[in-house]
Amino acid sequence: MVEPRATVGVFGGSGFYSFLEDVTEVEVETPYGPPAAAVTIGEVARRNVAFLPRHGRRHEYPPHRIPFRANLWAMRELGVRHLLAPCASGSLQPHIAPGHFVVCDQLIDRTWGREGTFHDGPTVEHLAFADPYDPALRALVVEVARADGIEVHDGGTVVVIQGPRFSTRAESRFYRTMGCDVINMTQAPEAALAAELAIPYVAIALVTDYDTGVEGDDGVEPVTQEAVFTFFEQNVERVRELLVRVIGHLPTA
Repeated sequence: MVEPRATVGVFGGSGFYSFLEDVTEVEVETPYGPPAAAVTIGEVARRNVAFLPRHGRRHEYPPHRIPFRANLWAMRELGVRHLLAPCASGSLQPHIAPGHFVVCDQLIDRTWGREGTFHDGPTVEHLAFADPYDPALRALVVEVARADGIEVHDGGTVVVIQGPRFSTRAESRFYRTMGCDVINMTQAPEAALAAELAIPYVAIALVTDYDTGVEGDDGVEPVTQEAVFTFFEQNVERVRELLVRVIGHLPTA
């Protein structure tokens, strides 16, 4: 039997563990071990879509243990040419409120010890990574979101922290004063690995909370895991609907 293939890929984040109902499940072998879960493939707007929850189906992989290389390689093996990456994120700026979407255009990597490249030698390859996210995909997501009346920010810098702990107040304030807009634990090395495989990739950050260093501006409590998961689960249908509409506007060729 021919293995099902897909031209569009979607990574699920915290609280987002399934996408489509009528799917085929595919086990993909990679040189980097198994991905976080079996990939499910279904159809959206006449396009085959591969879905993979980056943390696993039961959120068994904390951010620093996600098999990023296997996840990205699996998408490449299935033929993915457009990769959509929704992710739960905290706001570092008062004007970016919970419930808003941020279509990031820059990232700062503050992680360590993660397997962050496919280029392990013996040939040395240095990735050009000045602009981490695909501009055409970014523009499409922003256009679709605005057409649907979604509060979306066109561009923003995400700082990626190691996790699984959240930031101290001092760390959060530091990232804010450095001009970062949102904070997340999974965009690195995911975005860079997609770039190494030449897969156009876009991050769609759903803001779930104000991060610790911002709460003094509006009186909210410091972020907790329970609050993040609950908020994302309450808004996962909004994420799903946005993804479906974006996929419907992607080229079919």
